Amino acid sequence: QVQLVESGGGSMQPGGSLRLSCVGSGLNLRDYNVAWFRQAPGKAREPVACLWNNNSGTRYADSVKGRFTIARDPAKNMVVLQLNSLKPEDTAVYSCAASLYVGSTSWFLSSAYDYWGQGTQVTVPS
Repeated sequence: QVQLVESGGGSMQPGGSLRLSCVGSGLNLRDYNVAWFRQAPGKAREPVACLWNNNSGTRYADSVKGRFTIARDPAKNMVVLQLNSLKPEDTAVYSCAASLYVGSTSWFLSSAYDYWGQGTQVTVPS
């Protein structure tokens, strides 16, 4: 059974940092394209970052470029999202998603991903 489990969320002051983890079971995340999405209360889910499975790079939403970093830890079957310089508008539930096949022009679409975690809450008070 495939499962993705996120952890590392919490409350952090503006300007602070958090490190989110997405651990896979029942699948080898090295073979998958993995993305992080987030959903704030009352808002639609939005893409944050994507990491390609063939080491061909990453993609970031404009709102997080230069502040967030997505990376793979193959030894732990894990993908991490480092959140730096946090802002109140980063407050959301962050979820990881995985898929074997994601087109370069569709990484930002929720429908492109087959597996999802339950999410972890990130709160940055204003």
